[in-house]
Amino acid sequence: MYRIGELSKRSQVSKRTIDYYTKIGLLNCDRSRNNYRYYHEEAFADLKLIEQCQQMNMSLNEIKDRLILMKSEQVDQSVLEKQVNHIRNEMNHLHKELHEVMQAMDTLGDDDRKRMIKQVSPQALALFQTLIVFSG
Repeated sequence: MYRIGELSKRSQVSKRTIDYYTKIGLLNCDRSRNNYRYYHEEAFADLKLIEQCQQMNMSLNEIKDRLILMKSEQVDQSVLEKQVNHIRNEMNHLHKELHEVMQAMDTLGDDDRKRMIKQVSPQALALFQTLIVFSG
């Protein structure tokens, strides 16, 4: 169990942010008799997931739904549908961005194009191909 200061230091997330996430129900804590908040080890994974979801431009309500979905033993169909819709929207957005990048790369010379492609990891290339298939 970790107090808020310890969680903040180890996760590199401010105490104020952790407090806010706790107030809106993204993080759970136990309270001691003297009203200290204690967070379980799972809070680190939750904070990491919150950060990843924010990088995907998910709202805090969508993140809360995702946390509930991941921790639930039973699947709530409406929550799952929201998650699928969010992923579909993100894929459409990424597909548009990818199309713009591909058009811009067509204006590059062969050496510059090859250099740009080398900067993209094999996993990212596979993801790009998957996005094209799913959103095409």
